[in-house]
Order: sequence, then C-alpha cells, then structure tokens
Amino acid sequence: MELQRTISPVDGRVYVERPYATHDDVDKALGAAALAQRDWKQVPVAERARICHAFANAFEKHRDPIASELSWQMGRPISVAPGEVRGTLERARYMIDAAEGALRDIDVGPKEGLTRFIRREPLGVVLTIAAWNYPYLIAVNSVVPAIMAGNAVILKHSAQTPLCAEQFAACFREAGLPEGVFQVLHLIHADAERVIRDPRVGFVAFTGSVEGGHAIQRAASDRFVGTGLELGGNDPAYVRADANFNHAVENLVDGAFFNSGQSCCGIGRIYVHDAIYDRFVEAFTALTRQYRLGNPIEPETNLGPVVRTQAADSIRRSIAQAVKAGARPLIDEKHFQASKKGTAYLAPQVLVDVKSSMPIMQEETFGPLVNIARVASDDEAIRMMNDSRYGLTASVWTADERAAISIGDRIETGTWFMNRCDYLDPALAWVGVKDSGRGCTLSVLGYEHLTRPKSFHLRTAV
Repeated sequence: MELQRTISPVDGRVYVERPYATHDDVDKALGAAALAQRDWKQVPVAERARICHAFANAFEKHRDPIASELSWQMGRPISVAPGEVRGTLERARYMIDAAEGALRDIDVGPKEGLTRFIRREPLGVVLTIAAWNYPYLIAVNSVVPAIMAGNAVILKHSAQTPLCAEQFAACFREAGLPEGVFQVLHLIHADAERVIRDPRVGFVAFTGSVEGGHAIQRAASDRFVGTGLELGGNDPAYVRADANFNHAVENLVDGAFFNSGQSCCGIGRIYVHDAIYDRFVEAFTALTRQYRLGNPIEPETNLGPVVRTQAADSIRRSIAQAVKAGARPLIDEKHFQASKKGTAYLAPQVLVDVKSSMPIMQEETFGPLVNIARVASDDEAIRMMNDSRYGLTASVWTADERAAISIGDRIETGTWFMNRCDYLDPALAWVGVKDSGRGCTLSVLGYEHLTRPKSFHLRTAV
C-alpha cells in the first residue's frame, strides 16, 4: 500500500502517514457525494446554517490541537498559529450568515399573468484542492459556502497538511452533517486529475501554483466544468512620502515575513518614494533583525522554518542569483543562528538595488525575502507595480484617501489596500487577475461561483 508521508519542517521527521485512496475508494466517495447532495440541496438554508454554525463551534472547541498540529505540519510558530483558527471562524461564520441573502430567489419584477424569478441552484459535487501554507483559511473559502449553497464537497488537501482535512471532517461529523456531504480523499496527482474528469464533479476549487492551475485547466478541458483558481502572487506595496512612517514600516515587515513569507498575498516588492527611501530602508532592516528564528513549537519563536529543506535551498539560490546580478543584501544570515544550510530554517532577507528585470522581482519567491526599490513619483510606482504577471493584491501607504483610490484605479490587482496588507476581509470578494487566477471566493459574490442560475417562467393566467 502506497503511503502519503508528511515530513515536518520542525525536525525533518515523518509526522504523519496516510494511505492514498484507491480507485475503488474514489468511486465510492464520488457516488456517496452525488447521492447525499440530492437530499442536501432540499434542506432549507436555515437548517444548513444551523449545522454549519455547529461545525464552527466544534472547530473553535478543538482550537488548541488544531493549532499545534498546524505548527508541526507546516512550521508556523505556535505563538501565532491560533490566528488561523480565528480567521477560519471569521470567514466561516460570515459566509454562513451571508448565505440567506446571497441564495435568495431574484424577483425580476411583475408582469401581468406571469410569475418570474431566478433561483440559484447548487452545482452538485465540489472538489476542493487546498494548499498547505494556510491550510484552513484556504479550504474554508470554498468548503463552507459550497455546503451552504447545497453542494456536497470532497476535500483533497496538500500532502503536507493532511490532518487539516481530517479536522474539518471530524468537526462536520460532530456538527451532524449528513454522511456523504463532506468527505476527505488523500490522492496522488494522477488520481486528482481523474476526479476532475469525472462527470459527477460539478466544480473544482484549486489553490496553488500557476503551474498547478494550468494542470487543473488541462484536466478539466474535456468537460464543461467550472474551475476557481487562486494561484501565485508577488504583491507590491507603494510607500508615499506622506505615509504614517512607523505604521508603514511595522506592517510591511509583518506583511513580508509573516508565515515565513509563504503567502500568496504576502509583500514581495516595496516601492518607496525617494523622499523617505533611505530612512525607510534603515528602519525596515532594523526591525527585520529583531525576528527570532527557531523551533516553531517554542513560544518565544516568531519566525519559523519554511515548509521544507528544498524550498530553503531554492530561495537561497534565488537570492544568490540576484546578488550576482547587482542586488545588495542587507541582512547577514549569521545574525540568525538557527539559519543553517541543509535545513528548512532560513533567515529573512532584505534586498535593495534591485531591478525589475531580475527574476527575483518577477517571480514568486514564497519565502522570507522582500525587495525594496526607490521611486520618484506616483506614476513611476504605478508602472513598477504593474510590471508583473501577477495581480492578487497591492497596497499603498498614504494619508491621502483620494490619492489611494485614484492610484488603485490604475493598479492591475484583485484587491487594493490602503495602509494595510496581507488580509482577507470575508465581506469583500477575493479575486486575482493575470496569472494570479480566476473566479471569486468570499463575500456574497462568492456564492455566484458555487451555484448556477435557473430561471422560472410561470404563466399563471391561461
């Protein structure tokens, strides 16, 4: 029996093993999901909400083991791991409460002798393929609203975070969700593609790399099945001369290095107005040096390892190539004693003298690295921020709200922030442009991608 093994970045040991689903397992799961969904879609939205709120309550009750397992599986410091539990609950509860309005029939207005309305129909079975870097926050974006919309869900989680999928399943069981409406499958890539091609699947929600998104699209290309793709990012920030200086420094350091920089909407590029550039770089670097890199299970640690040794090695190579091309590193790796080659422990790095043409400015590094460049005007900042194949989020740091809106109108991005970054508000649509993906999750608009419109045209006077 082939096993899926999760290697913990904390100590390099096997943390958990799970057997991969067989073809028979997959067929039974899809059959059970399709059958359960037929009944589930008839359950009133208020009853679905009651069960999903019970799921959220169960999740909150088990928050301590959930946070601990999270640290061991992907390396986030235990001191901040509970934040993902809180964020998951915030999104889940918002989407549950938003469902009644979002799923309500649309009355298109009176017409003599007719009753006309549009109803939102569930798509059937939703396959969610979730990434490891925010394993609960990513999964909840589609899982809870899909179930609230009357769909059944099969969750295939990353091999790095299999226990996160199982915690979801345990909490749904505790909540009393009917059997078959939510299931977990541990799958190899070839079998995941086979599930996508199965006619019983009505929608695929994927979070991962651009290359992974292309693989999903290829697998779905033989069918008229919808896909939602949240892919990569190399998100920029622009610090204007009128910014609240200390606030910008503190929050951009956090936006660059939280989760060891392993965030699709983390800050990768910072453009600073020439008037405050030198001062900003000095303060940013000084604050970065205050991180405590180490074992994420120890409470004093606030910067953990990256997900695996190979990832750390790849980031080191990217930094070395940039330095060879003229970039200047401002952090001495020796300042962080836990940072060692051959391990997943990697010091944060700040690069200056970077050019847009450098691969490190164009590609997603997905690690504790940020690039800082000087700009002379809003127009130059806009041009540099848009010089990317990604468009997930971007931010401006300024005291001028009118300028923030004006600049935001010219930035190619799915979410535009003023004086904050690296955050998802569940009331707002979460979208990407360019190679950052397609589709929408969260907000009432997220329900549009998990349902299809069905028009009712009833002649009542005959």
